[in-house]
Amino acid sequence: MVVPHELRDALKEHAREASPNEACGLVLLKDGVAERYVRGRNTAASPYRFELDVDPETWFLEDEGYELAVFHSHLSSPPRPSRTDVENIGLWAGRPYLIYTVRTGELAAWTIADGSIEPLTLMPFADRDSGAADGS
Repeated sequence: MVVPHELRDALKEHAREASPNEACGLVLLKDGVAERYVRGRNTAASPYRFELDVDPETWFLEDEGYELAVFHSHLSSPPRPSRTDVENIGLWAGRPYLIYTVRTGELAAWTIADGSIEPLTLMPFADRDSGAADGS
């Protein structure tokens, strides 16, 4: 999965603004490349969990060919799904799940399904001509 620098900056900015609570939103992907970030509102207003609220129209972007990936922040714990994340995965099971840690600036991506957590490779740039990814 490719998450360009500009989009990473948007995630980082939202996470810092939402602190001390978790930030959350949706990353819109096309062909494995993150193209947009839609800020959500954490209706739980908690530093330990999130409840994502976005404009209902956002859900229809899947009809335009976007894959929706959930994003949320952790204040200081590693960017790995917590027990709460796994227990509350719900409709996000098997979909890309991004976590940013405010304290360290780390961003990681995962899939969670049937209690299993699998890492996804994140890259900041994709070479569109060759189809290869460049991690520099």
